[in-house]
Amino acid sequence: MTRKQIIKCRRLIAAAAGVFLSSISPPALAATPDSALVMAWNIDAISTFDPAQIGEVVTSELMQNTCDSLVDFDPADESKVVPLLAKSWDVSPDRMQITFHLNENMKFPSGEPATAKELAWSMQRVVQLGYGNASTLTEYGFSKDNVKERIAATDDNTLVMKLDKPYPTNLILQAIGANRVSSLLDMKTLMEKQVNGDLGNKYLATNTACVGPYRLVQWNAGESVVLQANDGYYGTKPKLSRVLIRHVAEPGTQRLLLTQGDVDIARDLSPDDLADLDGKPGLKIERVLKPQLFFWVFNVADPVFQNEKVRLAMRYLIDYDGLAKSVMTYLGVPRASFAQLGAVGALDEKQGQPFTLDLEKAKALLSEAGYPNGFESDVLFGTLPHSAPIAQSIQQNAAKVGVKLNLERMANAQLFSRIRGREFKSGMLAWQTGVPDAHGNASRLVYNPDNRAEAKLTQIPAWRAAFQNEDFNKRVQEALLEGDPEMRNQIYYALQKDVMEKGPMAIMFQMYNILGMSDKVKDWSWNGFRVYYTSASK
Repeated sequence: MTRKQIIKCRRLIAAAAGVFLSSISPPALAATPDSALVMAWNIDAISTFDPAQIGEVVTSELMQNTCDSLVDFDPADESKVVPLLAKSWDVSPDRMQITFHLNENMKFPSGEPATAKELAWSMQRVVQLGYGNASTLTEYGFSKDNVKERIAATDDNTLVMKLDKPYPTNLILQAIGANRVSSLLDMKTLMEKQVNGDLGNKYLATNTACVGPYRLVQWNAGESVVLQANDGYYGTKPKLSRVLIRHVAEPGTQRLLLTQGDVDIARDLSPDDLADLDGKPGLKIERVLKPQLFFWVFNVADPVFQNEKVRLAMRYLIDYDGLAKSVMTYLGVPRASFAQLGAVGALDEKQGQPFTLDLEKAKALLSEAGYPNGFESDVLFGTLPHSAPIAQSIQQNAAKVGVKLNLERMANAQLFSRIRGREFKSGMLAWQTGVPDAHGNASRLVYNPDNRAEAKLTQIPAWRAAFQNEDFNKRVQEALLEGDPEMRNQIYYALQKDVMEKGPMAIMFQMYNILGMSDKVKDWSWNGFRVYYTSASK
């Protein structure tokens, strides 16, 4: 990083913070504001703040700290849920109805009262708009035709959710209640701002309008995000009044800013950066295993990848162990199963990763598939620091069995657009589920209810890959409703093994949420599903 770049970065942080850093000379330490948490993070994937539409990890974290959901994951035990918008709830004996009792006297940042009426509208809106996150509700039987009847407010503080099947209650609380689709949106503001009946979607592309501890006050695409604490928040007030996030794509630059005191937290550090910082006075490394999988996805509509033996062969080109000891040190653990470690129904570490680098096996499978001399294809990947070295490692191994892989790096937002539009042959990216249950990923990475291009199920990776297996679909649904916990686990165990052989993606690693942090930051709280900005202090 050059002196000019450091000075520019510091000025941008200072401008966002509303303070002036007394020194911008590189050798000096520039203290961050005592009232603000300042992060360096690659945030180029942000494209909207609409809970009905967002799918990126970065935006999801921001939304969790600006838009409260019905319930929340317990910070100390992510398998449990705790009250949030809803202070309590009742479940009918047949598990077909959940009645939520909301906190009273909640208000939007606009000052308007926030009630169950607005929450019902907010959840109905997700289904009515039909964007990718609608599947979070439609997979549990909600539809445009029935959602107004089945998610309704009976008074200002009571929301009733009627289910079509006796789903596991805890799964519904995790999948819907703790999800962004149950955010409480400012209906009055969004209806005033709507364009051509979009229910405020265009407005939410650059704004937030919801009940939460923070609100978005500034977003400069490709530069910065500023969150400000809401004075009228009904819950526990944030300890820090602002969260300032500076877009910094390069891990090395993030490390430099952290070590020089320009930021409190660096979010995308490489293994080398983390190793360099680990144990340094004044700094610390924080890490937690998260439900995010990094994988190589194949477009099954492509004639080459339509063959399941080709897809299986690609798995044997991945040097899981070697990458784990080099590129992925600090960043993740080898994992080939769609069910993340820690999830109900997940295979253990050994059974959930049966593959090794085996060029002979890959060559034999390619011959069986009709490609004894290999083939040529493309691999798209984004700006995550580990994407390029993993892609290059596989490219080198592929060349040894006659497969020529052309690598193309692009901004994350462009990568997501290409993958969601099925405009790719293969690509590398991450996916993070919202529940600590095998169904979370089975319902997205395996299950595909409608493979037609016009279905546009962009938030279902199996659809993006044009992959549909009716037997797999049936087993996903069977496991979902199985009342016997052990039988349910057995269905998932068998399904994971079959999907590793025939599925549309080669899952490679389960990721850590890891960062470098100044020891000035206290009470940092997170688990695999949430990062809690409100508890952080200095």
